[in-house]
Amino acid sequence: KVQLVESGGGSVQAGGSLRLSCETSGDISSQNYMAWFRQAAGKEREGVAAHNGAGSTTYADSVKGRFTISRDNAKNSLYLQLNNLQPGDTAMYYCAADVRPTYFSRLLQRNTYRFWGRGTRVTVSS
Repeated sequence: KVQLVESGGGSVQAGGSLRLSCETSGDISSQNYMAWFRQAAGKEREGVAAHNGAGSTTYADSVKGRFTISRDNAKNSLYLQLNNLQPGDTAMYYCAADVRPTYFSRLLQRNTYRFWGRGTRVTVSS
């Protein structure tokens, strides 16, 4: 069983920064690929950034150059640095993980992942 717990969300003004953390436990290793998703009110959950466990990352176009995903395998933790936040970034942010064989191109697709955290809320005011 895999458990994921997000933290670090909060309320900031436009242009501000936050750092989200995802602590993992259970049957998870550095071979797991992991990702951050977000879901705004009334919208579908969308992939934001993913890490394939081998050091390669991918980002949604909307956050490229502003968000950075990183991973500390020794701590079994995943991070997301959010810079230059905008009101459009307001959402619940979720951590996700899986280990089943998949293609790199699918790492930002919701149905790629079986394991999810409960989310941490990010609110950006103008």
